[in-house]
Amino acid sequence: MTDLRIAVLGVGMMGADHVARITERTKGASVTVLNDYFPDKAEELAATIPGCRVINDPLDAIADPEVDAVILATPGPTHEKQLLACLEAGKPVMCEKPLTTDVSTSLEVVKREAELGRRLIQVGFMRRFDHEYEQLKALIDNGTFGQPLLAHCVHRNPAVPPGFDSSMIVKDSLVHEVDVTRFLFDEEITSVQIIAPGSNPNAPEGLKDPQIAIFTTESGRHVDVECFVSTGVAYEVRTELVGELGSAFIGLDQGLVRKQRNPVQSASGDGRKVAGIQSSDITPSFVERFGAAYDVEIQRWVNAVRRGDNVDGPGAWDGYAAAAVCAAGVKALETGEPQTVEMVSRASIPGA
Repeated sequence: MTDLRIAVLGVGMMGADHVARITERTKGASVTVLNDYFPDKAEELAATIPGCRVINDPLDAIADPEVDAVILATPGPTHEKQLLACLEAGKPVMCEKPLTTDVSTSLEVVKREAELGRRLIQVGFMRRFDHEYEQLKALIDNGTFGQPLLAHCVHRNPAVPPGFDSSMIVKDSLVHEVDVTRFLFDEEITSVQIIAPGSNPNAPEGLKDPQIAIFTTESGRHVDVECFVSTGVAYEVRTELVGELGSAFIGLDQGLVRKQRNPVQSASGDGRKVAGIQSSDITPSFVERFGAAYDVEIQRWVNAVRRGDNVDGPGAWDGYAAAAVCAAGVKALETGEPQTVEMVSRASIPGA
């Protein structure tokens, strides 16, 4: 079978990283078309890839007969129009988050895809493909910890780009914990509260940072998240799951750390055990922390498209659900009050 011919729209940091990933590490695919708001940047990158060409209009790039599938790494406000073009052309698409920039347009994309009767959209929530999150999910699903009760999360960035405002902490950073919560517990988030403690003196002026988010899920589970995007230290993402029989911790750059009840008594017979101390370096950015997850994500997406499934991971509904939770989160930040997540029932959209 010939390689899957991919058009990459947007060749900024994320898009260029995907181009390198497909060209150097992904089997069964090649980049044949590039598009970017800055054509010279696309031309410069295309010149390094045999057989690759630039198409300046993104909709023309999607419709090109020599394109089998699309990766959207373009700015969020462009996603709705480009996703609808992919659906109209019947072409599978990997869309970096967000699905779209508001709840209503995300829902419209979900409905339009459902009308086709087949899934074409995968959303780039890469943490689902990280081996530590996969381990944590397996521990929940196989009942190792009995009933999962709650989760504690930390999401820290060393710095943010100019223009990054308080609401973007919710929409651009916290959104990953939104998807992690839905992925691990397999249920929707029903309410969000955002607490803004005293801001970091080193944060950009006007940025409410850090923020503490509290999610409640359909079954009443609790998830709290410290989101701190101007630490000046490094990139840190940690998640601790607490269940009725024990707990597990990921994100220490040393694999999953696991604590669980053990009926075996210590040699002294008093049941006490002493834990050692562990330390490690902190990854400088998301590229190092989740690079392998991105590799797995894109390879599995390519494999799914080649076999006709088109999606192997979070889809359009997951993008819509994340948008709905983040909209409630922004409102909670603005009002200081917990907010109910407003979502339509998935059952009301056959095929979603």
